[in-house]
Amino acid sequence: MTVGYHHRHGQLFPEYVCQRERIEHGEAVCQRVPGAGVDQAIGALLVDAVNPVALEVALAVQCELQSRLDEVDRLRRAQVERAQYECELAQRRYMRVDPDNRLVADSLEAQWNEKLRALSDAHEEYARRQEQDARVLTAEQRGTILSLASDFPRLWSDPATHDRDRKRMVRLLLEDVTLNRAEQIVLQIRFKGGARKTLHLPLPLCAWKQRITPSTVIDEIDQLLNDNTTAQIADILNARGLTPGGGATFNARVIARLARDYHLTPRYDRLRERGMLTLQEMADSLQLTTHTVKIWLRCGLLRGHAYSDKNESLYEPPGEGEAAPRKKPGVKLSQRRLDSKLPPD
Repeated sequence: MTVGYHHRHGQLFPEYVCQRERIEHGEAVCQRVPGAGVDQAIGALLVDAVNPVALEVALAVQCELQSRLDEVDRLRRAQVERAQYECELAQRRYMRVDPDNRLVADSLEAQWNEKLRALSDAHEEYARRQEQDARVLTAEQRGTILSLASDFPRLWSDPATHDRDRKRMVRLLLEDVTLNRAEQIVLQIRFKGGARKTLHLPLPLCAWKQRITPSTVIDEIDQLLNDNTTAQIADILNARGLTPGGGATFNARVIARLARDYHLTPRYDRLRERGMLTLQEMADSLQLTTHTVKIWLRCGLLRGHAYSDKNESLYEPPGEGEAAPRKKPGVKLSQRRLDSKLPPD
């Protein structure tokens, strides 16, 4: 697969494309995998792999392997010693033969040469195997390895670390990564040393789906409409860290649009269903002017519920008989509010 990069919002985003059939035969692209989610998953895997517990286990395994390698080295050294003994034995036999007996001398000389070649091969094999075997780590080397548990995650997550440097770190830890896109994106990861790991990632959403507001947010707006205006709902959702589709922030216009698009019952209708009165209905009920109703609302003689962000309210029924507020000439509104049984708004 080849990799290409795209600029989005001032950042580089990779894309992995398999286009061999397209290049060789002019056919369609086999598969195209957006790389942002893949790179994040690989980075999280590497950060999780380079941790104190994993490194301690790796060092313990290394010590166990070293002890086994020491035993294997002893057996190989015994083979070299055996070849050395057989070579010396063949030499002594050749040196003791009667020079006049040329047939026996030639045979023993051939055996000696064969044992010399076997000894040389044994020495070469022993030296080659010895170079391949792991060496015992010193205390300083162990400390350096364990320090990776804190240095690697910090360096990987540092915004100042360039993507080119992250690629170099990946090459030091991973042998290769195989991608396959079907119902999911399957990542088959092979570490240096042979360890393998398989990850399953969901397919990334297409552009229009990414701009859809989650259903949980719509349900939350539906609940908040019972007691809040659109601007108040926007402030609540922003404080909770929620975002609409597209990653922007909420405002009154966005809330109103979402309520209209998802056919949510308007706050005005909800209040009317609860028996709230309009300004004119309240004025007619108390035989007041609408201006006086607004004054009484501000002074706490009436209770209202805002249904918009323009200081527009619906009113709770005032009650009947003595419970209903009435005009009392000569009595201050502040005193009437204290005498009123209605709690302030």
